[in-house]
Amino acid sequence: MLRILFVCSGNGGRSQMAAAFAAGLAPRNVEVTSAGDVRQDVAPAAARVMREVGLEIAPRVERTLDEVATEPFDVVVTLCNKAREMCPTFPGSPARIHWPLADPDKHDATADAGAIFREVRDDIHHRVEGLFKYGFLESIHQVRLTLGSLLDNLTDGVLAHDLDRRIYFFNRAAQRITGLTYAEVIGRDCHEVFPERFCGGDCPFCTGQHGTQPSRVRYPRTFVTSAGERRDLEMSVVTTEAPGEPAAGALVIFRDVTEMVHLRRRLEQTRGFCGIVGRHASMQRVFDSIRELTNVNVPILIQGESGTGKEMVATALHQLSQRSAGPFVPVNCGALPEGTLESELFGHVKGAFTGAIHDRKGRFALADGGTIFLDEIGEISAAMQVKLLRVLQDKWFIPVGGEQHVRVDVRVICATHADLKRRTQQGLFRDDLYYRLAVVPVELPPLRDRKSDIPVLVQHFLEKFAGDTARRVARVTPDALALLMAYPWPGNVRELGNAIQFGMIKCHGDELDVAHLPPEIRTAARAPALAKPGRHPKLDAERVADVLRRAGGNRARAARLLDVSRTTLYRFLRSRQVFQNTDV
Repeated sequence: MLRILFVCSGNGGRSQMAAAFAAGLAPRNVEVTSAGDVRQDVAPAAARVMREVGLEIAPRVERTLDEVATEPFDVVVTLCNKAREMCPTFPGSPARIHWPLADPDKHDATADAGAIFREVRDDIHHRVEGLFKYGFLESIHQVRLTLGSLLDNLTDGVLAHDLDRRIYFFNRAAQRITGLTYAEVIGRDCHEVFPERFCGGDCPFCTGQHGTQPSRVRYPRTFVTSAGERRDLEMSVVTTEAPGEPAAGALVIFRDVTEMVHLRRRLEQTRGFCGIVGRHASMQRVFDSIRELTNVNVPILIQGESGTGKEMVATALHQLSQRSAGPFVPVNCGALPEGTLESELFGHVKGAFTGAIHDRKGRFALADGGTIFLDEIGEISAAMQVKLLRVLQDKWFIPVGGEQHVRVDVRVICATHADLKRRTQQGLFRDDLYYRLAVVPVELPPLRDRKSDIPVLVQHFLEKFAGDTARRVARVTPDALALLMAYPWPGNVRELGNAIQFGMIKCHGDELDVAHLPPEIRTAARAPALAKPGRHPKLDAERVADVLRRAGGNRARAARLLDVSRTTLYRFLRSRQVFQNTDV
């Protein structure tokens, strides 16, 4: 059945005339309906001129647009400009035809009303006859059947709504994925059907930013069906346009990727996530946090002991985000002297200080459009904390020696091994900066708290370092693995990687044994009582003394060997008041 709706405003009877002519010309499989803006009497002249051609029309407008707005039609014909403006978006998005006919009832008092109504009647008759004479309607019907069948057989869900968010298209895949039927959603406000926002609140119709330009968003979305099932969706939202008009609504295309996400996570548990290896539940929680934060444009604080992989997490957050095409700029704040840190971060102008022979961009400017990673953020001075807070709040900075504000679009990721919360309580770190940075904290567990990951990490490093060491070590012996499992790993995953690389160099066969492991790990097996964890769990007096001797008293080299910043080592030495005679 093909359904046609004729619509006009006022009481000139144009839609009733068109419906009467169409009913006389239409085959049996066509249903004709007319509607107006309000219920009102039709001008008597309209009825008279129709009787002259042997047709009757109703004396009143029997149905309004509001009453037919949720009915499915194949063709909607508007017979005046006002009707075109008032016409809603009908379910199924029917074909729209517009005839800009004048209202015959609005004529000059001196004009011949009968002649005016006859002219409009004949124009309508000619247009309606054209609809049926050349198979135009049948072509529309076939196109709609083909398109409807195509959309209904897509594996992707398709939802479309108008400017008022009223849903007018919802294909079979959409019904299957959401668990809702066509009848339950069609003609209803999208926000009423999906109170939690089906799009996740990210589309222009939720943010109030839809305008004359089409917009497209692509992102993952977790949705709970009407049956309570959690589904992982991949969403695409397009702001649709009518020719020559502003935005007409939204088209939402979504794909159920639940099974694919499940398989990917199982693979990640086996092979790692973005190069970060870990099967332990604590690492799976870290991976989940990374997924949740990929496109969150707020500062992120990564906390964890040195060697736990903070920079790898920051890199993953950047690579998975929408800023991945932009630069990723890492800065180790603890390794830069206080005097040069400001210039490194914000740049300087020529002549700002001795040696500033030309303008130089800072790391924030270099990271514009991308991500800046500030490692060891807990080491920066109070003055630098103030400057960094201003950048986070206002999105601008002033280069050293400069006067002009420089605006940047940068995502800030920070990392620290220190307990920043404790440092704020001690007055060593600004609490306003801490709360600005710690909007979304990510905690990385130390290796000693996830020792079940050691075997898979060992295998990962055996494969990773095979090329660098020119060794093909297939496995570690049970005794060596037991020793690795027993060691507390104060240097965490980085120390484990170094130990495996050391062992591969010492090993000349295909099996890495206890004798190939670094001395400190073999020594720990004989004397397991290690230094008690303190402020710097990887630093203890005996270990620092040993490293300083190996470094010939050079503190900078000792800091590198200990895998800590020079500031951290100097602070440790001052706190213990030892090694006063050690050479720098």
